[in-house]
Amino acid sequence: MSKESSSKKNPFILDAHLDLSMNALEWNRDLRWSIDDIRQSEKGMNDKPDRGRGTVTFGELRKGNIGIVVGTQIARYTKKTNTLPGASWNSPEQAWAQTQGQLAWYQSMEQDGQIRQITNGKDLEDHIRKWEADPLNTPIGMVRSLEGADSLVSFQHLEKAHEDGLRAIGPAHYGPGTYAQGTDAQGGIGTIGKELLKKMEQLNMILDATHLCDDSFWESMDHFNGAVWASHNNCRALVPHNRQFSDEQLKVLIERGAVIGAAFDAWMLTPDWIRGKSTPHSENISLETVVDHIDHICQLAGNSLHAGIGSDLDGAFGTEQSPKDIDTIADLQKMYPILQSRGYNEVDIENIFSKNWVNFLIKNLK
Repeated sequence: MSKESSSKKNPFILDAHLDLSMNALEWNRDLRWSIDDIRQSEKGMNDKPDRGRGTVTFGELRKGNIGIVVGTQIARYTKKTNTLPGASWNSPEQAWAQTQGQLAWYQSMEQDGQIRQITNGKDLEDHIRKWEADPLNTPIGMVRSLEGADSLVSFQHLEKAHEDGLRAIGPAHYGPGTYAQGTDAQGGIGTIGKELLKKMEQLNMILDATHLCDDSFWESMDHFNGAVWASHNNCRALVPHNRQFSDEQLKVLIERGAVIGAAFDAWMLTPDWIRGKSTPHSENISLETVVDHIDHICQLAGNSLHAGIGSDLDGAFGTEQSPKDIDTIADLQKMYPILQSRGYNEVDIENIFSKNWVNFLIKNLK
């Protein structure tokens, strides 16, 4: 198949949330390998529940014409008094060091020609032109985001991260945090959280509202005047859990020009998921279920201009906790006929697959 026909067959996709560096450093996955080679290398391993079930490689991104991603750095810090489960570091300095290792990996992959860091609108437009002309030989574009801000030891660390190309920050992840409270926690952002938001405004950084608990979400909306998105977040009206956003929250995000990326983690797609027991097949979770959340956002907005993809695939889960019709990330393309069957036209699908994110970034990456 020619490059031209391949490009026409698979529409361009921007995935706004992938933990690539976490997979490389903590899961020890070389994303230049084929998906089969990575799965084979993890045969018999049981240190993590998704061993042998990964879905993301550079090759699979190319296969799915996913030409731009938002790649995260992530390292949680939790105090001794925090009893919430999950891997974390015992000091902000350790968490910072972990994110710097992740940055070094991204830089190594850029030197190897696998990815290209995007830090401004001009870079973005240039990358899209090159990808459209020669997708097989163009590095995958990447905007870098920090998931959870606890690794920012000081605002000097924030300034350094920005100089190194960081363009978006989610102030919290799971549980209580330094700058905001996250999923399964309660409370506002406090004085230091407000200072972080002010500094982000000065640096023209994007606020990722994902993972903010309700109190921190509303306080952040009141104190941040810059660009906001929700990189990987679903709808509480469909799955009633604090990890998802309520219609009221989604409407505020829409009013502020945000894009909300649909997440593919199965427990976020059904209200009946039981960890360690449920499976995508037992709960009949498919890409149709993901489209339910996308459609809900479009119905709230009255248009297709605020929905996108933020799959979070391989975000500490694999095919055991992904839609049942996902084998690799290239299967994002299967959503095209599903959206068509729901009445979405070609322009709408282009908006959802990439254009909404692209327009947002061109506007806000100054």
